Amino acid sequence: MSEFRGEVRAWLEENCPASMRTPMPADEYPGGGQKIRYKNPDTRIWMERMAQRGFTVPMWPKEYGGGGLSKEENQILQEELRCINARPAHVGMGISMIGPALLEYGTEEQKQEHLPKIARGDIWWCQGYSEPNSGSDLASLRTSAVEDGDEYIINGQKIWTSGADYADWIFCLVRTDPNAPKHEGITFILFSMDDPGVSVRPIKLISGLSPFCETFFDNVRASKANVLGEVNKGWTVAKRLLQYERTSIGGIGGGSQKSATLEEMAEVYVGKESNKLADPALRRAVLGHRMNDRAFGLTMKRTVENSQAGIAPGAESSMFKYYGTEQNKGRFELMLEMMGPRALGWGDSPFDDQELETTRGWLRSKANSIEGGTSEVQLNIIAKRVLGMPD
Repeated sequence: MSEFRGEVRAWLEENCPASMRTPMPADEYPGGGQKIRYKNPDTRIWMERMAQRGFTVPMWPKEYGGGGLSKEENQILQEELRCINARPAHVGMGISMIGPALLEYGTEEQKQEHLPKIARGDIWWCQGYSEPNSGSDLASLRTSAVEDGDEYIINGQKIWTSGADYADWIFCLVRTDPNAPKHEGITFILFSMDDPGVSVRPIKLISGLSPFCETFFDNVRASKANVLGEVNKGWTVAKRLLQYERTSIGGIGGGSQKSATLEEMAEVYVGKESNKLADPALRRAVLGHRMNDRAFGLTMKRTVENSQAGIAPGAESSMFKYYGTEQNKGRFELMLEMMGPRALGWGDSPFDDQELETTRGWLRSKANSIEGGTSEVQLNIIAKRVLGMPD
């Protein structure tokens, strides 16, 4: 493995642009897709170089655009990326959600059609799950899909569709049998957001950003060839994808980069004493958060090992999602505590960009306990599926 490490280290040193070794601003998000315009051209360059090497999805099979790396090789790659403080080259629902679902449930034709595009960053995906009256009770969804030859005609509405205004394709839950019990008669289907009849309206959040949208379908035609899994059995695929989603959301709570940010902010807003935080209580809180981050990060590595062994995520994904949510919310609470009055900024001067971004990030973090399934839903799953408690 030392030879592989040396090869990776040399390749990264040659190919990772200097600006990609700095903290990532929100407007340089490497999500890919046809509609994105990157503020920093290095973002696209870094994605393309990593994709050519298969490193955007290092453990996917090479025939689908991945790197074909073993667990040990991927661990080395991630270690070397951290050593140079490299930004993620490509992130999004394609990699973390629909890609794994396609690997598990897709036909060979579907895999060949979609996975290489995901790996290259050619396509931005969004998720068509929640509806105005179907949030936590997702199986009560009403968006309909009626057969018409080799196609379905889709009508209905989705809400909280993250990134729909930039998305190229959507993976969507539709009701194909209105007379079946609510967990039956649901089909999981893929279609283009550029299809006639698709319209999108952003929803502005309390943070001032608009990552979520309302999405409307008016006689949208989707090919039957794009059904993932079995017709009327889409709830099985939907549940599995939610486990992938919750695992990925859980990952926001851990990581050395976030802990380091806490320490750096403490030095700026609280001050140092003999290279230590001056406030003992705050010092204990930051240290505790860092220890929890480290323990959580090590636990998250189990999912990588399971994935390598072909084991899909189970109920433990709810544990990751819940704990990751609490860690991320706790991180922002600590940051605001450190900033004091500097956390009150919303407009321009006298607040700097970092202070404004942190305050808005604190507001945005509150949604972590709702998106991907509420914390209450996750606690119910943990109680039933992990602890074996009665209904």
